[in-house]
Amino acid sequence: MDMEDSATLEGLEVRTYFVRERNALLARADFGELYVDYYLHQGQYGYHHAPEHDGMLKEALAALTLHCASRPWNEAWAWTIHFQEPLLNLFVTGDNRRGIIVGQIFTENVKDDGRNLFCADVVRERADARRSTIGFTGREPFQIVEQFYEQSEQRPARYFRLGPEDFVMLSAQPGCDLAWFEALDEETMHALDQRETLSLLEQRSYRWGCGCSQQRMYSVLAPMMRSDPAGLFGDEDLLRISCPRCGALHTVTREGLEAYVAEPRTS
Repeated sequence: MDMEDSATLEGLEVRTYFVRERNALLARADFGELYVDYYLHQGQYGYHHAPEHDGMLKEALAALTLHCASRPWNEAWAWTIHFQEPLLNLFVTGDNRRGIIVGQIFTENVKDDGRNLFCADVVRERADARRSTIGFTGREPFQIVEQFYEQSEQRPARYFRLGPEDFVMLSAQPGCDLAWFEALDEETMHALDQRETLSLLEQRSYRWGCGCSQQRMYSVLAPMMRSDPAGLFGDEDLLRISCPRCGALHTVTREGLEAYVAEPRTS
């Protein structure tokens, strides 16, 4: 299933197609470039995940990216996948407006919720945020997201691996041929463009990015600095903070934070 043309985009390119006469939406991308940026980020900040956790996060990043590409431009999504045994949280988030994808793994100080939980948060421009939470079985993110679609989105979606880093998401639209949809496998997906009529809908570009910065860390810590600076810093003159979205390490000095708090703020 080549589905290639001459157009190129910067960053990770995701293409969406409408499968005519079957009423299904297909999103596809090769995630090699995003994964390179993910590993460069780890190298920059000197941390590495256990191989089994690393694979789960990479799959969750791919699942979210394909999901975002199939959604309206004005949406931003965040998924938290909580595993009960052993305790582990995967967090991935994507913003269609900024074209960024990022994620992190948490294995320490994870709250025990008593069961596996998938929490999906979506924010739309000029609309209230919405959260959906489901229980799930299994440990593979692709299968977990398929359960989210079935239980929360009220329509099926399926993920396929066409190569080591080449993934496809197919989601049912109103009037979808569900018998055809459920019968698909990796072999038929490889030849889908030869068997079905595909219409290119969109090409979107995504990159690894968080948006965290020193200023952002200052704004997060400022309320505590105003109320309890001794409790925040103790006897130290600096703090090292890990961004919960991407794991980037930021150093915040007492002097710098004091100056930030003392600056007048404009509303």
